[in-house]
Amino acid sequence: MSSSSLTALVSLLLPCLLSLLLLHLANVLDPDPDAATPRVKATPPLPLRFRHDGAFKILQVADMHFGNGAATRCRDVSPDGGGALCSDLNTTRFLRRVIEAEKPDLIAFTGDNIFGASATDAAESLLKAISPAMEYKVPWAAILGNHDQESTMTREELMTFMSLMDYSVSQVNPPGFLVHGFGNYHIGIHGPFGSELINTSLLNLYFLDSGDREVVNEVKTYGWIKESQQAWLRSTSLELQKNLHAPALAFFHIPIPEVRGLWYTGFKGQYQEGVACSTVNSGVLGTLFSMGDVKAVFLGHDHLNDFCGNLSGIWFCYGGGFGYHAYGRPHWPRRARVIYTELKKGQRSWAEVKSIQTWKLLDDEQLSKIDEQVLWRCSTDDSHQNVFSPRQGV
Repeated sequence: MSSSSLTALVSLLLPCLLSLLLLHLANVLDPDPDAATPRVKATPPLPLRFRHDGAFKILQVADMHFGNGAATRCRDVSPDGGGALCSDLNTTRFLRRVIEAEKPDLIAFTGDNIFGASATDAAESLLKAISPAMEYKVPWAAILGNHDQESTMTREELMTFMSLMDYSVSQVNPPGFLVHGFGNYHIGIHGPFGSELINTSLLNLYFLDSGDREVVNEVKTYGWIKESQQAWLRSTSLELQKNLHAPALAFFHIPIPEVRGLWYTGFKGQYQEGVACSTVNSGVLGTLFSMGDVKAVFLGHDHLNDFCGNLSGIWFCYGGGFGYHAYGRPHWPRRARVIYTELKKGQRSWAEVKSIQTWKLLDDEQLSKIDEQVLWRCSTDDSHQNVFSPRQGV
């Protein structure tokens, strides 16, 4: 190629190259506002810890059964409860009211967060259902019930999605363990800033996947907590108690068979429907008793039950139906449960957990507070040894 031809070719290519360079610089300096951009999850300060006043408050939200928002009608409400205007938005308003009134440090969503049969898009439904927690920037943890997966996402996809939502401390499963289901994890609540126990978990929370539906001997039944999950529980509890015998709470959706027997032995609250549990007794009560740290278990599933009863020194408490698209009973208000834990004051700073209390809030005009009770109190005789023992509630 002659020098004159080469010069002509360069003169033709140079404007094209310059145009491409300018276009690239324009995209860098002024990116397309409509283009997808990475989004970082908003996370709460971790680890979770007791407040400066030595308290930690958990709000249990059981069975929201959220559908599609304003288009999803309420079930089992009285004529003066909103009628045709009553929808999922009533559930959202109730959650906002409780958050503003109680200012919880953690919200525990204990399954059937969405009602799959009514949710056109599971992700959209979950975002709407959980939105008040994210709006108020409250840390929250969730487990699955037996209806969550009946829409457009599997149980694994649901737990993964919830773990990535803003202010969520939910986890899919514990690292290093092969366990059944999705949503088995532990959260430790550490001592307050400025205390000697700032790096120590003073309250342990166990979240478990109790499954959805299963078939046993060709008969349909509800799910249950499997041996692999209980093995993880025992191992985790044993490891945690090497440093401090801190009390623990457990959360799962479907009750164990022994809860039925509380009808005969006593309870506090309302026992208004049969306990819908699995026909399989997998030995969960024995596992929890042998661990020694779990003082109370919080359940969902049976919306008309909101009672607490004691089994082998462990309290089993229903949250009561929260959601307006869930079945309920006219003139029986939707409700939420609060779990309130206090530390005792040491000589120089906050020490171990002193007591665990609970009560319920009704979605009425006064946001009535009912059925207050002490679930557990630290044994004075053993407190100097960091040993905790169960005590019957009052």
